[in-house]
Amino acid sequence: MKFIAYPDREALVLDLAALLAEELSAALDHEARVTFAVPGGTTPGPVFDALAEVDLDWARIDVLPTDERWVPESSERSNTRLLRARLLTGRAARARLLPLYAPTPEPEQAVDALAAVIAPALPIDVLLLGMGADMHVASLFPGADRLREALDPDAPILMPMRAPGAAEPRVTLTAPVLRGAMTTHLLITGPEKRAALDEAARLDMPAVAPVAAVLRNATIHWAE
Repeated sequence: MKFIAYPDREALVLDLAALLAEELSAALDHEARVTFAVPGGTTPGPVFDALAEVDLDWARIDVLPTDERWVPESSERSNTRLLRARLLTGRAARARLLPLYAPTPEPEQAVDALAAVIAPALPIDVLLLGMGADMHVASLFPGADRLREALDPDAPILMPMRAPGAAEPRVTLTAPVLRGAMTTHLLITGPEKRAALDEAARLDMPAVAPVAAVLRNATIHWAE
């Protein structure tokens, strides 16, 4: 993996947004449509704010959440709600969202249909990830009920996931889909997540530290 430390979070946001825009632009030069996979959570919000006003052919970009809580967009816990508020605005409002939620009681009832929509958009061209202090990535959580299945090289595109401490079921892109991205960036901030990243790299055991599944070809962007 490649590690970039920034002097502060503002520099990280500006440089990472510029890099992501450059990679999306390069992909658009060679492909009819481009897939941009992005995380939820609050950390990437400022990056999304900067990207949303970049002059790209957003109408040819598919925005794909890396994972989603099984809640409707009306919920404040919805990753999709965050993306609509922070990324799919301004110029980026023309992008097409590939959803990871459908109005069914459980994700198992909709996951195959959701995956069928995503399949033509793969592989991911530009992937941005976050990481939790517990070393989870997307909704690949340590101790999750189907983690080993989701890490398998033959895993399906999407998988329902339930984990200790998670308030609701999740649906997540699986490890082979994440590893198949053309370019991968991991955004983390603060000393706690820096220590978690170092531990994940040391362990190199995705079943214990799921983020290890994507580190080999990732560029890590960190600021205090």
